[in-house]
Amino acid sequence: MSLNSGEFSYKLVIQRLASQNHTLTHRLGRTLPVRNLPLHVQVPTMTRRLMPLIFSVLSCLLTSSASAGPNVVIFLADDAGWGDYSHSGNRQVSTPHIDSIAERGVTLDRFYVCPVCSPTRAEFLTGRYHPRGGVWGTSLGQERLDLDEHTFVEAFQAAGYATGAFGKWHNGSQWPYHPTARGFDEYFGHTAGHWGEYFDPPLEENGRMVRQKGYIVDICTDRALDFIERHHSQPFLCYIPFSTPHSPWAAPEEDWARFKDKPITQQATDPNQELLDETRCALAMIENQDRNVGRVLDKLKEHGLTDDTIVFYFSDNGPNSFRWTGGMKGRKGSTDEGGVRSVGYMCWPGILPAGHTVSQICGAIDLLPTLTSLAGIDRVGDKPLDGCDLSPLIHGNDADWPDRMLFSTWAGRDSVRTQQFRLDHQGELYDMLADPGQATPITVQAPEIASRLTKAVAAWREEMSDEFEQTVPLNSGRRSVDPRPLPVGYREFPITMLPARDGEPFGDVKRSSNAPNCSYFVNWTSPDDCMVWNIDVHTTGRYEVDIDYTCPESDVGSLIELSFGDGRLNGHVTPGWDPPLYTNQDTLPRPPAESQMKEFRSLNLGEMELKKGQGMLVLRALEIPGENVMDVRRITLTLVEQAFDSSKEN
Repeated sequence: MSLNSGEFSYKLVIQRLASQNHTLTHRLGRTLPVRNLPLHVQVPTMTRRLMPLIFSVLSCLLTSSASAGPNVVIFLADDAGWGDYSHSGNRQVSTPHIDSIAERGVTLDRFYVCPVCSPTRAEFLTGRYHPRGGVWGTSLGQERLDLDEHTFVEAFQAAGYATGAFGKWHNGSQWPYHPTARGFDEYFGHTAGHWGEYFDPPLEENGRMVRQKGYIVDICTDRALDFIERHHSQPFLCYIPFSTPHSPWAAPEEDWARFKDKPITQQATDPNQELLDETRCALAMIENQDRNVGRVLDKLKEHGLTDDTIVFYFSDNGPNSFRWTGGMKGRKGSTDEGGVRSVGYMCWPGILPAGHTVSQICGAIDLLPTLTSLAGIDRVGDKPLDGCDLSPLIHGNDADWPDRMLFSTWAGRDSVRTQQFRLDHQGELYDMLADPGQATPITVQAPEIASRLTKAVAAWREEMSDEFEQTVPLNSGRRSVDPRPLPVGYREFPITMLPARDGEPFGDVKRSSNAPNCSYFVNWTSPDDCMVWNIDVHTTGRYEVDIDYTCPESDVGSLIELSFGDGRLNGHVTPGWDPPLYTNQDTLPRPPAESQMKEFRSLNLGEMELKKGQGMLVLRALEIPGENVMDVRRITLTLVEQAFDSSKEN
C-alpha cells in the first residue's frame, strides 16, 4: 500500500478497505474490524468521513513491527523465454494461470533481465547491477553475492514478514551466502545453478541433502503451499524460483505426452538452429510450471488472500534453446533483445489496474525499489540503487517518466537499451521500434546516437570494473574457481556443504562434466592427485566430516587424508558403493556438458580440529589398493564443538 501523502494515497487505502472485509492486526494483538465500503462512492466524498479510520490504518502500517501490508508471492522461471507463454502469443502452449496474473494486473512489456541466471538473481535481490555485487559467473563460487550487499528480502523480514524461498537459489551455498542469511526465514531447494535430478531429487532441507519423492517443481511448490498455509494469518513473502525449463530436458510424463508428437508451427527466428524436441520439452515443462502457479493462486484464494497479495512472475534470461521469441534476435547467453527480454506480470487486485500495459523499459534491477514502495516498507542498506521505483508506471501515472539506459553484459559482451534503441556488443545501433528483430543496423545513418551510446557503454564498463576489481581480479579465467574463500563454521548455521562444484581438482582428477554446477570428481587414481577447497574457518573447534562418495567393491580400502593447516584426519574408503547411473531422469538425451547422476553414499570420516583462519582444505590418498580411490560429490563439515576460547576469536 502506498504511503505517499495526498489524495491518491487515501484513494488506495479506500480501495483496499473496500475490496473485502479486512481484519487488521494491531502490533499488540488486537484487531481492527473494517466494514465493507460501497465501491461506487467517490473518493473526495468519502475522504472527510473516513479520515479517522484512514489515519488509524496508516498509523498501524507505519508503527507496527508486524506490518499489515500486502503479502508478496514471486515466481521466477529458469531459462524460459519471452515467447514461451500464450499471453505472449505462443499458440503452441497453454499457460492460463500465468496469463491470469497479467490479465488481472499489469504487463511490463519491455522487461529486461541478464543473459544468464545468477546475475539476474543478484540484480533482482539488490536493485544493483550484478558486477557491483561480485557476481561474475554461474558456478565455481563465481555466482556468490557479496556479503556487504543487502536484499529486498531483508527489508520485508525487518518489517515483520514471514519469508520463505522454495526452489533454485544460485547466489551462494555456504552461510552467510546462504538464502537464510540473506533475509529468508526458511529455505528448501537447491542452491546450485542447475540440478541434475528432476525426479525424486535430493534437495536441501535444514542444511542437509534429503532425497524427495516426485518431480522437482511439484515438490518445491508443495513446500511453498505449506509455507502459505502456516503463515496465511500474517504478512508473508513467498519466493518460488522454479528449476525449469532449464536442462536437463526432463518433463513429467503427463506433460510430455501432450507434446512429444505435436507439430511446431511457430519456430525460432532462425529455424535452422531449432531442435524441435527441445522446444517440445521446454513447453511441456512450462505447462507443468503453469499448473503449479495455479496451485499457489488457488491457495491464496482458499484463504481469502487474493486481494491482499502482490503476485509477480518473470524469468531469469532468454530461452535456453532456439525457439519462438516473436522474431527477436538472440537466446540465453546473448546480450541481444532475445537473450535479455523477459515477461513481467504483476497483479494486486483492487490496487493495480487490471489489463494495464507498461511500455517503458524496465527490468529486474527495478524490483527492489518497486516492491518495497508498493508494500510501504523501508529498504535495508544504503548503497546506491541502479533500479527505479516503477510504481508510478504500474499505477498508470507515466506522464513524466524519463528515458533511461539499461545495460547488459556477459562474457565481455556489453549492450545498452534505451526506449527506442539498442547498441549491441559489436557497437551496431538498432532502432528497436522500427526493427525489433535487429535485422538492419542504423549505425551509419544515426552516428550521433551511436556515438553517445558507445560512450555510455564505455563509461558504464569502467564504473563496473572499478567496483569489480575490489572483489574479483579481472584477469581471472571464466573456468577458474573464485578466489574468495568458502566460509565454514558459523555457530548459527553449523553445517557447511562443500560440493565438488566449489573445489579445484589437481593431478588427473577431473569433473564428471564440463558444467560444474551438478558435477562430481572422478578419475582419482594416484597419490599425486588431490582436490582442494579454499576455505575460511570462522570458528575454531571440532568438526564432523562426511564425504558423499561412490566406490566399486574392487577398489575398496584406499587410505585417504583430509588436511587443513596442521590438522589431519585419516580414514579408509569402505564399504563399496557402486550404483548405476540413473536412467529415469531424462525425457531427451542429456546435454553432453551435464553430468549423468547416481546415488551417492555418505562416508563418515570422523572428527577433526579446524582452527580459525583461511587456508586450503585438501583431500588426498595415502594408499590406493585398487585402480581408483572413489568419486566425490561433496564434503560436509559440521561444527560439533567449538573451542573454549573461540568466542574471543570471533
